[in-house]
Amino acid sequence: MGEIKDADSVGEVGNPVCGDLMYIYIKVKEENGKEIIDDISFQTFGCAAAIATSSMVTELAKGKPLDEALEITRGDVADSLDGLPPIKLHCSNLAADGLHDAIKKYREKNK
Repeated sequence: MGEIKDADSVGEVGNPVCGDLMYIYIKVKEENGKEIIDDISFQTFGCAAAIATSSMVTELAKGKPLDEALEITRGDVADSLDGLPPIKLHCSNLAADGLHDAIKKYREKNK
């Protein structure tokens, strides 16, 4: 948890309806010709479910190649937490979307 000061990329997502705001920080390294998420962290301003999904997406993505991390879905995040109440499912959307945003921004910056 917390900001990575020298992050290679930062994904930013929010939900104006509930007020949750999430930042996903990634550090990427090259290993065997693949770009791997070497370090990942988050800052989340919101409810307990938003914080839990942020933490879970970091656990799911750390050490994965970027292409594999992009395959992490909103459902994967919720399922890894043994489900979320229906009213809190939007939180898992934010976590996966924040990860995908960080990867997209990283790739745009490093073309």
